[in-house]
Amino acid sequence: MRNTFIISSLFATALSFANCTNAKSNERIPMATEKKVKTENTKIQVAILLDTSNSMDGLIEQAKSRLWNIVNTLTTLKYHGKTPDIEIGLYEYGNDGLSAQSNYIRQVAPLTTDLDLISEKLFSLRTNGGSEYCGAVIADATNQLNWGKDKSNMKLLYIAGNEPFNQGNINYKEAISDALKKDIYVNTIFCGNQEEGIRTFWKDGADAGKGKYFNIDSNKAVIYIATPYDVRISECNAQINTTYISYGAMGNAKKRNQEMQDSNAQRVSAANYTERAVSKSKAVYKNDSWDLVDKIKDDERAIDKLKKEELPRELQNKSKAEIKVYVDKKAKEREAIQKEIGELAKKRQSYIDAEMKKSNTQDDLGGAINSSVIAFAKTKGYTVEK
Repeated sequence: MRNTFIISSLFATALSFANCTNAKSNERIPMATEKKVKTENTKIQVAILLDTSNSMDGLIEQAKSRLWNIVNTLTTLKYHGKTPDIEIGLYEYGNDGLSAQSNYIRQVAPLTTDLDLISEKLFSLRTNGGSEYCGAVIADATNQLNWGKDKSNMKLLYIAGNEPFNQGNINYKEAISDALKKDIYVNTIFCGNQEEGIRTFWKDGADAGKGKYFNIDSNKAVIYIATPYDVRISECNAQINTTYISYGAMGNAKKRNQEMQDSNAQRVSAANYTERAVSKSKAVYKNDSWDLVDKIKDDERAIDKLKKEELPRELQNKSKAEIKVYVDKKAKEREAIQKEIGELAKKRQSYIDAEMKKSNTQDDLGGAINSSVIAFAKTKGYTVEK
């Protein structure tokens, strides 16, 4: 009987332990077989497919001029009060410098949160040729890009060009049907006369893709509105650059690329440079792969995991405590600058909106994308915050 009692007691103790109740904290300890499921953050994913044949130099210039304006429009969108991740992907098509086997298509950049990479790749595009196969590039973007699966995601594809939409061996309607199965909405931007775009199936493509059809004058220079806030925002941009702390094998190269994309934006126009500065004040402009400030926001123990040689030279002989103090200081500096830019950006946008009402300008690439993004966001349950 005594042995039976001991065995029963031991079994009860083991069962109590398996129930995973911590007597001190009264918190349930997960069983070994339980796994935490990491939920995917809501994403806004935008794939931009650009015709880079000979006649499309103006289109490429508009894309360079409007990238940061598009990003800033995307950052106004919230889902249940939270800021979604923004991913942009880039394709070129219709360029005779590409292989015939690939249907003259190239994935320039995957869907990525690395906005400096998108800028870098945009500025590297060159026109040549070509043979423009819209169905083929839509199919490639649908099948090759890493589209999110969550129903809350907003997935948009924009294709811009000026040749008939039905060229090539891949039927555009079949390609668009496959895109819709992944909840990707296809929008078309014809570079030319509206009626010609309708005749050459660009509107039909948008209708099939449950998207919007636009026509633009791709050779028209983007119209900028200078504001009283541009100079100060640009000054803040120079200040915010001093808060980035590069780390890792690619840290220095990524930091140089950040500065290069500043220069690229500035060469386009002062207003474009200001737009980029506004983007850099937003939560979606994050560089945790090479910047220690952003990395620690994502992982508080990042400093403990880095090797001495992975740190910038000025931090290699400092203690972990000293490094943390330094990073915290830079983080506070950046937060203050971003706050100032954010306040100025609201005033700047109000000024631009008021000036735009005085003129009746035709859509450019950025205007077409921005207007449709806002329309789609509202149907998906997103809110727009100015």
